[in-house]
Amino acid sequence: MQEAYQIEGEARPGRWLITCDHASNAVPEWIAGGDLGIGPEDMARHIAWDVGAWGVAQWLGRLLDSPVIGSCFSRLVIDPNRGEDDPTLVMKLYDGTIIPANRHVGQTETTERLSRLYRPYHSALARLAGRQADTVIVAVHSFTPCLKGRPPRPWQVGVLYSHLDDRLSVPLIRRLGEEPDLCVGDNEPYSGHLPGDAIDRHALQTGRLNTLIELRNDLIATEAGQAEWAGRLAPILSQVLGG
Repeated sequence: MQEAYQIEGEARPGRWLITCDHASNAVPEWIAGGDLGIGPEDMARHIAWDVGAWGVAQWLGRLLDSPVIGSCFSRLVIDPNRGEDDPTLVMKLYDGTIIPANRHVGQTETTERLSRLYRPYHSALARLAGRQADTVIVAVHSFTPCLKGRPPRPWQVGVLYSHLDDRLSVPLIRRLGEEPDLCVGDNEPYSGHLPGDAIDRHALQTGRLNTLIELRNDLIATEAGQAEWAGRLAPILSQVLGG
């Protein structure tokens, strides 16, 4: 495990690459002594990482016999699923919570976070994606059932994609929609088109098949839930890709 990223199953032969941009809520010691100035309850929430997503990603990698990569730092430190010029790259306020250690972050500190965390993560991801000519990227994320002051989100799972490439996502949405117990989000709970994000950088700009799966985090908060959802998704992904 590196400071910036963790890889599981690098030698697996499958053509899938499972990514988890928000796998961790860790804060390196060299950033404000490892404390962003918010309490443990907030650091355990979705604002700091994608709850349960790394466990699902690991299980998917095992079931699809493919490598998995995840971040080792909180999205509040620097968000690897944003472009380097995105104003939300280092969040100062997220879902009602002020991030004290980020309030006065300037370009020098942002550049250090880019150099030590963000760019090494993306370099490792690019290397894994380039190991085969036909790599398919599946990004695993999770979302909170309800943002503060907003109505509850009804979807158990959402599939996000850009209008620039829906080759895998649209059939996946259609197939998931056949499951009688699922409410499936089509580019919900938000749009999947975000210039400069990880899918844009490693899939859209290179022409790789891709999709982004969002799971409601209360469903994957436990190891059992993570294994269950990966076990459900893996054969569906294989079916859709082969279809």
